Amino acid sequence: MLDFFTIFSKGGLVLWCFQGVRGPAAAATAPVNALIRSVLLQERGGSNSFTHEALTLKYKLDNQFELVFVVGFQKILTLTYVDKLIDDVHKEFRDKYRNEFQQKGALGLLNGTFDFKDDFLRLLREAEESSKVRAPTVMKTFEQSVKSQKTVKCMIETRGEKPKEKVKTKKNKGSKKEGAETVTASNKAAPGEKQPSSAGDREELTKDEILQKNREEFFKRHMKAGEKSSKSPKPDAQKEKGKKPRVWDLGNSNAKVLDYSDSTTNGNSEACPVEEFDPDVALGDRNREPGRLYDLEYESDEEAEEEKVIQNTSKPSTKKGGLGGMFGMLKGLVGSKSLTREDMDPVLEKMKDHLIAKNVAAEIAVQLCESVAKKLEGKVMGTFTTVTSTVKQALQEALVQILQPQRRVDVLRDVMDAQRHRRPYVVTFCGVNGVGKSTNLAKISFWLIENGFSVLIAACDTFRAGAVEQLRTHTRRLNALHPPESHGGRTMVQLYEKGYGKDAAGIAMEAISYARNQGFDVVLVDTAGRMQDNAPLMTALAKLIAVNAPDLVLFVGEALVGNEAVDQLVKFNKALADHSMAQTPRLIDGIVLTKFDTIDDKVGAAISMTYITSKPIVFVGTGQTYCDLRSLNAKAVVAALMKA
Repeated sequence: MLDFFTIFSKGGLVLWCFQGVRGPAAAATAPVNALIRSVLLQERGGSNSFTHEALTLKYKLDNQFELVFVVGFQKILTLTYVDKLIDDVHKEFRDKYRNEFQQKGALGLLNGTFDFKDDFLRLLREAEESSKVRAPTVMKTFEQSVKSQKTVKCMIETRGEKPKEKVKTKKNKGSKKEGAETVTASNKAAPGEKQPSSAGDREELTKDEILQKNREEFFKRHMKAGEKSSKSPKPDAQKEKGKKPRVWDLGNSNAKVLDYSDSTTNGNSEACPVEEFDPDVALGDRNREPGRLYDLEYESDEEAEEEKVIQNTSKPSTKKGGLGGMFGMLKGLVGSKSLTREDMDPVLEKMKDHLIAKNVAAEIAVQLCESVAKKLEGKVMGTFTTVTSTVKQALQEALVQILQPQRRVDVLRDVMDAQRHRRPYVVTFCGVNGVGKSTNLAKISFWLIENGFSVLIAACDTFRAGAVEQLRTHTRRLNALHPPESHGGRTMVQLYEKGYGKDAAGIAMEAISYARNQGFDVVLVDTAGRMQDNAPLMTALAKLIAVNAPDLVLFVGEALVGNEAVDQLVKFNKALADHSMAQTPRLIDGIVLTKFDTIDDKVGAAISMTYITSKPIVFVGTGQTYCDLRSLNAKAVVAALMKA
């Protein structure tokens, strides 16, 4: 049973609506608005279904007349006729009011009356009946099965004969030696002498003779192996069996001796002495504006192409101008006709391969191309417009829209809002091993200090050796770059740590309480790296986030990953939702994309991460110095992605 069926324009004007369940007339408003916000505006139309709370919505786009057809029903129901119904309604409604749309255009939508209830009920009845009248499935006969095609000869096994597959796959030294011996024996035989086939030998020998022959060959092989091993010199002292733990000269098995962290140093600026080092090494660009977060920069190929065109105007060329790269291969003019799927398929296939080559996850690339195809199918193009340029333009717009998610994270504004409430702003960093959580935490600390905010770093990575010492080194260097004398005697960054082997959630709670008492503006919580498949560590992370309720949860991911980015983000979000005891679990709020300077133009990880989570990329790490932190520039990323 359908909950509702609605037809509206892409401009937001509802043309006709059917409500199958009793209730308020606005019952379909919230699901349809969620579909528009999350799918249509975000260019995520790869699938024609969308789930909102207890409802499943299926939709179809009419790009020629800019219409959207949406049907909603309970997701626990399996309605097999919904796809047929929405296709039939689309065709019937379009054909019935085609002239009105073509002649009046937008005015026809505003002033027109659409009496479609009787037609819809008829189509609904026909769709329901067609699903019931399906013929029952008939079992295959023996003649139709694969087994009937096998002959009796192929199923007979000769006694003592080994299967051919096992003989082929068996690759040991004995088989190689036997093969060499048989080759030499065949070479020594007289040319006129006929050699018996191997199949004939097996038929003449009895079972006992075959066993005896195999035993003789086995002993011969072992005798040869013993002679070879006797020739090799044996060491005087043989190694004892079993592994022994290596004992280092300066090592110690006592974990307390190896723990150089001191819990009494928390909040004491004297425990972190000022470190003298070259500021140019840590800062990089000295001409930058302090406290400013610059956008990513990427030189587009459009300017270079324009320069080439200007340079080549004086030279005669036999080749016609194209779009360059993979997008310049199909140049057929559309000629004022509506685009079909057959027209777009060759271009979309090339675009999909291009996106995958640029490190976009394969699943995401397929969905993006499907979304572009649904957006353009049936759309009427201009006379001098090529299919390739149209599809390329639509894909660029979709990619820019994906990189600009619904919610924008403004950290500085949120920190100032927390200051007005006299509490610290808490940020938690999480991610897999080795992606650069601690390094980029230090970069963000430097950026916050330059904007006048004091920072407390909570060392909650109590597992990795050297994690606390790494943060202590960053703290010393940040204090050297921003000494207390430059801030009225106030230490701008401090480290809160309790050593190794402690409960990370408890340390984070103590650090937040300490920051509130001491008047710190921001608390940055560093956590241990963990793989998305490690259930105990994911449970511990969910506990840390649920107990401390940070203002911002940032997932740190590297730009080098491809398909792995989807797996990491999906499983991190799933683990946080599964292991949280709250009704509305806290999930990832934003992304920090690291190692962006190592990938050249293979920027597909940014698309994969934002597409799968609908969360913004807040920071981008582009180097090793504290100033190598950028904000995401969607147009620059798309320009790099579309580069041939």
